[in-house]
Amino acid sequence: MHLALHPVPASSDGPAHQAPAPDPFDPIAAAHDLAARLATTAVERDRLGGHAARERQWIRASGLLALSVPREYGGLGASWKTIADVVRIVARADSALAHLLGFHHLQIAGIRLAGNARQQRRLLFETIEHDVFWGDALNPLDKRLVARPTAGGYVLDGAKGFASGSVGSDWLTVCAWDPLAHGSLVAVLPTQRDGVAVHADWNAFGLRQADSGTVTFTNVLLTEDDVLQPAARAATPQATLRAQVAQLILTNVYVGLAEGALGAARGYLRREAQPWFASSLDVAAATDDPYVQHRFGQFQVLVRPAQVLADGAAAELDDAFARGAHLTGRERGEVALAVAEAKVVAHKAAIEIGSQLFELTGAPSTSVHHGFDRYWRDARVHTLHDPVDYKLRDIGRHALDGTLPEPTAYA
Repeated sequence: MHLALHPVPASSDGPAHQAPAPDPFDPIAAAHDLAARLATTAVERDRLGGHAARERQWIRASGLLALSVPREYGGLGASWKTIADVVRIVARADSALAHLLGFHHLQIAGIRLAGNARQQRRLLFETIEHDVFWGDALNPLDKRLVARPTAGGYVLDGAKGFASGSVGSDWLTVCAWDPLAHGSLVAVLPTQRDGVAVHADWNAFGLRQADSGTVTFTNVLLTEDDVLQPAARAATPQATLRAQVAQLILTNVYVGLAEGALGAARGYLRREAQPWFASSLDVAAATDDPYVQHRFGQFQVLVRPAQVLADGAAAELDDAFARGAHLTGRERGEVALAVAEAKVVAHKAAIEIGSQLFELTGAPSTSVHHGFDRYWRDARVHTLHDPVDYKLRDIGRHALDGTLPEPTAYA
């Protein structure tokens, strides 16, 4: 997104008139506009799958790719609370595209957290100047990609699966094994660099447009300046916040899915559903049925704590980012705990509401025309990103003896 001020020529008979200042960009309004646009095609696109090239352009045009880039590099410098809200709003309409948008900002966070001053300047200015849409080929559990040290950098050979947002991306964050350092490095490179091939082989039953293909690397050159985190350098508490950004994004996708499912069920019950014959003669509409009201109350009790915990975790992440290099390991662990609590509750809300809404809306609501099944399918696929039981273990261990989560790519 480019903002330029153009001077107004002076008139011949008076002083120059200043052009009115443009309205400030409102990311929440932009997110609502984008979500409304995505909603018009979401059901059909979910049915077809494939790459949402046109919708990616809508995201570019929305201005939301600039959210997490600091103002000094031409971005909007939004808080993580704002970014989380944007992801949540978009996820109500289309969780796959919300995932892509959120993971774009995850890659930018990685640059901010691990890159040196020169790398940040180069890559963040590039992101704004060229409307870069970032993708991910970092999957830490996939060890197939190897970085062989060579003069001035590395040579990459191998593959990465579950590369979220890689299809259609401009740049990628990559993680590769350095055999000399006996560890993994983290780097960035253009998706179109020679030897990089992105394969659109994602075929899960949900998140059908998440663009999470396999990326193969054949004799790909990686310069030293492309490496954000060398394998031999221990990660600081600040650098390990990247995992918390990832988990917070996933959490807000889940909250958005729960809210989207709840909104879809409410709309259907108001417009199309008929009260069950055994309810009573006094029940004129499905929404007047006390059992429907009772179940909706249960849904709301699932969603509300997820919203509150997600908002609190985002605020803690903002505080941690503000601490910068002064962030301590304990402070980082407290952020991880807050995000874990939010994720567990959001996970439950998305799965249960996405499944149970049909018990209220009835058999006609299962028509593929409505596409209500996508809420559960997307939630079920997305929540398998990492086992929720390990989040509960971390929460339980802290409750028992005060132990905070150890930094990993998932905690």
